Amino acid sequence: MIETVFRCDDLPKADRFDYWREQMTNLIAPMEMSSDHTRDFQGEARVLELGAAHVWPTKFHPMRFRRTPKLIRQSDPELYHFSFLQRGNLQVSQARQETAYGQNGLYVVDTSRPYECVAYGDAPIGVGLEIPKALIPLPGDRIDPLLARPIPGHEGIGALLGGFLTRLASDNGTYRPSDGPRLGTVLIDLAASLLAHTIEAESALAPETHRHTLILRVQNFIQRNLHDPELTPADVAAAHHISVSYLHRIFRAQDTTVSRWIRQQRLDRARRDLADPGLATAPLHEIAARQGFAHAAVFSRAFRAAYGMPPSDYRQLALGGCLPDQAGLPA
Repeated sequence: MIETVFRCDDLPKADRFDYWREQMTNLIAPMEMSSDHTRDFQGEARVLELGAAHVWPTKFHPMRFRRTPKLIRQSDPELYHFSFLQRGNLQVSQARQETAYGQNGLYVVDTSRPYECVAYGDAPIGVGLEIPKALIPLPGDRIDPLLARPIPGHEGIGALLGGFLTRLASDNGTYRPSDGPRLGTVLIDLAASLLAHTIEAESALAPETHRHTLILRVQNFIQRNLHDPELTPADVAAAHHISVSYLHRIFRAQDTTVSRWIRQQRLDRARRDLADPGLATAPLHEIAARQGFAHAAVFSRAFRAAYGMPPSDYRQLALGGCLPDQAGLPA
């Protein structure tokens, strides 16, 4: 996927805020910007182009953004801009709604309508998501009441979207160019599902959007319960009010099975534990139990089958810095 990075720290202090303002205007939309830190402004942003969706991990000094009617007439990309706040405080106003946001705050604004955002306190850190309005399969008049209103970012679909954005922002893993549009499709489906859920209009969404959202919810549930050795497909299905046969169908669409996906997630977490110097003295059976393997022998056999060596050998190589590149990848 295409990634663009811009930061102010490499510029002379007198030029930083003007540079930030220019970049934000060119990459998002024309806005009025002001700050009490123009003499020593610090800001950093990355833009991840995921097909039609753009993800924005940002960190910047407290400042004010204003999108005015005049600037909207000048240029309007016609986007919904979602923002998930990880640290700091924001005051956002649009469509006669004004809300203060703190950690895990989630909101959406419409670039076609005037809005104002004031960042104050500590330097805000967050992740933005921009989606063309035409790709959200919901009537604009149904979304209008949600603009600048609090959307739960710590539970339900809001937590899924926030977690996905956070992972994309922090994950330095390798992605193929073809992964970008796929990830963008998932984000668009999640954002649409969140809006529809919030306005109780899920019937307006396409079945494929429901399936994408469901598989993410299921995978999130599994990740949170990997430590339970008794976790079964029946438990997963019951937690999401679907049949076991339907659960198996949605995993077949991902070219895997429920049990195989659970096992691979456990192995991947165990592999990371084995490479963690902080767990260097932890017995192998404890590593196995932490990730839901009830029997150390079963864990050792599964690990060898997946990574081509016993867990003890993997740990020795990983902690010694001698691990071949391919040894860290699932078979």
